[in-house]
Amino acid sequence: MKTERKLSSHNRKKDLAAMAAQQLDLLVIGGGITGAGIALDAASRGLNVGLVEKQDFGAGTSSRSTKLIHGGLRYLKQGEVNLVREVGRERAILYRNAPHIVIPEKMLLPLVEHGTYGKFATSIGLWVYDFLAGVKREERRVMLSKQETEEHEPLLRKDILKGSGLYIEYRTDDARLTIEVMKTAASYGALCVNYAEAARFLYQDQKAVGVEVTDLLTGEKHQLYAKKIVNAAGPWVDQLREKDKSLYGKRLHLTKGVHLVVPRHKLPLRQSIYFDVPDGRMIFAIPRDRSTYIGTTDTNYQGNLEKPRVTKEDVTYLLQAVNNMFPSVNLKETDITSSWAGLRPLIHEDGKSPSELSRKDEIFHSPSGLLTIAGGKLTGFRKMAERVVDLVVEQLQKEESRNFPGCTTDRIVLSGGHFSSPEQIPDYVKTLAARAQQHDVNEEHIRGLVGRYGTNAEKVVEKLAEYRSADSEKDPELLLLQAELWYCIEEEMAVNLNDFLIRRTGKLFFQRETLEPVYRILLEEMVKMLEWNEEQILAFLQQFEEEFRNAINFI
Repeated sequence: MKTERKLSSHNRKKDLAAMAAQQLDLLVIGGGITGAGIALDAASRGLNVGLVEKQDFGAGTSSRSTKLIHGGLRYLKQGEVNLVREVGRERAILYRNAPHIVIPEKMLLPLVEHGTYGKFATSIGLWVYDFLAGVKREERRVMLSKQETEEHEPLLRKDILKGSGLYIEYRTDDARLTIEVMKTAASYGALCVNYAEAARFLYQDQKAVGVEVTDLLTGEKHQLYAKKIVNAAGPWVDQLREKDKSLYGKRLHLTKGVHLVVPRHKLPLRQSIYFDVPDGRMIFAIPRDRSTYIGTTDTNYQGNLEKPRVTKEDVTYLLQAVNNMFPSVNLKETDITSSWAGLRPLIHEDGKSPSELSRKDEIFHSPSGLLTIAGGKLTGFRKMAERVVDLVVEQLQKEESRNFPGCTTDRIVLSGGHFSSPEQIPDYVKTLAARAQQHDVNEEHIRGLVGRYGTNAEKVVEKLAEYRSADSEKDPELLLLQAELWYCIEEEMAVNLNDFLIRRTGKLFFQRETLEPVYRILLEEMVKMLEWNEEQILAFLQQFEEEFRNAINFI
């Protein structure tokens, strides 16, 4: 049942206390896309749900992917037909339920001499891909000749080009998707709190019955009890299994993916491209607003899980790959405006290289009753959640003779996604821009706002009007940014600059050059709204400035 519950920063302490004051049906550890999906599915079926995340929501893998809702063409090559079918259909569901952050875009797959894909295999492969994914007729793949390919993308290297396939993929903002799912889970009654670390499990008769959680912002400890506990901690799942003394059998295999951002005019692609690298791997180059980002690498990783870094070796590899396929652009390290590195928590398989490992998910059962979900892809999060909650519900029904409804998340519109159809969005932008124009904010800013918050962008514009009436002399763009900040604190549990400038808005990745003049002003606003002490002010400032530097400093 829907509630008025908001994912507010001001409710963190209250929500943790509420979790501690009862026995939950389900406690989810991990606030990435998988944990958020589980919380939404379980809460929408009527379970009493709590979720804790030791960093910010989506701060791990779920804000550091290639930012595509895609069916995974290369998984078809690996023979994972069911995976391609499932995530292809999930893509259509997400587009329907969150059209503001799931955007169909053309993807060009160049066919080159000695490349990964031949013309016949590509034509058949893309046809099968479209068929499995249930792609609409007008969006199905088109095979292009060499000349047609050159017309579509003049920057491509011509001496090895043989033709291409043009098909539809879907771009997203992974961190925004995670927060929209989390907000929707909260609206169904789930208690979700960030910066709350699961420090240790609580046992009774050798069964895991709860978790001691530390609020990392206040230092307070809470004992949370639940009938079922799910470990959805992504790269950290094995650490929790170790705490549960159930780390045996299959384990994670962590790989690192790196993405580099350059100005759009430095790599002015006409559409996204998925292209060959001479070593046999494939790379994406994806235009986004005034930037183009390229990635991803796929290397084994054993370092710090919280802060994977981009290395000079990563940069060299990606720049060489781009310059090899687009020789006229001649990208250099100094062209990079930002970057990010993320970890893929895959399931280890002996003898396989990082790029050969399956993206399938798997559920591990511990003797203590702890359930762990590992592996999987961003696109498949909803089905992963459904499988986990089906299992939880099955156990609860046996133990308590309670009945729960089946999964309905395929029909739940996510927060911000309340448009009659995706085609309505441009008109919505124009209508909202007309309102914002009286506050000297242009349509481009409103388009970005709707791309982040969907129908919730109205709340930001209303707050802008309030700020503008109180201080009409202030820069309207700064006031708009402050209105965004207010919204993210009130309804998206942003508690520091990193939450806002990296995960709620993506500005560190795609508008880094705009942040230097404003981030200290935003810091002052957060101090007022959240009443930080001096120690917190210094810590949060240092954390942001470290991320700001690391985005263009490579080790």
